[in-house]
Amino acid sequence: MGAGAAGRDGERIALLHDALESSNLDGLICALPSNVLLLSGYWPVVGTSVALLGPHDTVVIVAPRDEYDFAQAGWANEIIALENGGLDSLETAADALREPLLDAIGHAGLRARRVGIESGLRFEPFSYVGTYRYGSTLRGILRDDDVATVPADDLLARLRARLTARERDGAATACRIAQRAFTSAASQLRAGLTEAEAASLFRSPLSDAARESSIQRADGFAFCMSGANSARAYGAYARSTSKRLREGDLVLVHCNSYADGYWTDITRTYCLGQPSERQRSMYEAVLAAREAALGTIRAGARAADVDAAAREVLAARGFGALFRHSTGHGVGFAAIDAGAQPRLHPASPDVLLAGMVCNVEPAIYIDGFGGIRHCDVVAVTESGCEVLTPFHAEMTELVVRQDFSHRVPSSDPTA
Repeated sequence: MGAGAAGRDGERIALLHDALESSNLDGLICALPSNVLLLSGYWPVVGTSVALLGPHDTVVIVAPRDEYDFAQAGWANEIIALENGGLDSLETAADALREPLLDAIGHAGLRARRVGIESGLRFEPFSYVGTYRYGSTLRGILRDDDVATVPADDLLARLRARLTARERDGAATACRIAQRAFTSAASQLRAGLTEAEAASLFRSPLSDAARESSIQRADGFAFCMSGANSARAYGAYARSTSKRLREGDLVLVHCNSYADGYWTDITRTYCLGQPSERQRSMYEAVLAAREAALGTIRAGARAADVDAAAREVLAARGFGALFRHSTGHGVGFAAIDAGAQPRLHPASPDVLLAGMVCNVEPAIYIDGFGGIRHCDVVAVTESGCEVLTPFHAEMTELVVRQDFSHRVPSSDPTA
């Protein structure tokens, strides 16, 4: 089946073409949904789709028929059906892929060519409740068809690091949807809610893309960690518990949301009622570190210098040892991948380029007391940066006014 090019991203096609030429490759074949999105502008749902980039900028997609409406929103020259089987026999996803993939290789002009593929460890956001990952099966099919495969993980990582104007618009749209969720939900925070109940206030609006006519799919995750629990937010994952929010609590809300495959990484920390002196000093330090980091970001800056700018502010205010992770990492094709370029890390070799999108997340975590993290999504420009999450960025906006006529005891002994 042929496909139109209504959503063609000429900038991305040019970057892909240049990458193939500089790497001495004839094409790329990818099955991870974020890489299918990179090559074709189509974000698969269940993970069985494959995108092929061949000579002369030819893009061919293998996709299930029930994903054609999503696949056609991209810029593939050809979409080949992946039949998922029926009631006559049991067939694995790999079995179903073999014939259409061999057909796609011919259409893409990649038979007996040198082709880059995914091969190593990759942090991949889920596009559905569960998704397929072909792994070595894909390499086996390609080997059977005399395609010379070359690991292309580093090349793909560099390509994902720099978003085109079209892709930045996708990330910005995801941020706008999240901003509406945060604005609505923050006003509903109150003492007595459980963390899980508070998190649901933020998560529910993430799937409402009605005001974004260009978006087909939007959703995401939101987590709330309050009081002493917020000090644990530097860990590998967030967790909303049955703990109830109390007067004086720091309420840390972390969100990863998407719009058609482009992700956000956002955190805001609210205070239920006026912050104590200790909490106020934490807010002031984190927000000053944010400003220092943002002021360092521009094309040509070293990623390690951005991290140092934030870290030096926190250290000068006595919180240096309490900032327990890097200042940020790439965002867009991934949400919470610390290895996504650019890595705003003390040991990072990365240099910022215009078009890169990353998060900036200075934080303080005090065990047994609480944590404050402020995480923005930022696009690098030639002369500075554009903050795609320009909301709730002042301490006054992060204080939730409460009616404590029916008081829940304070969790802050200094309040």
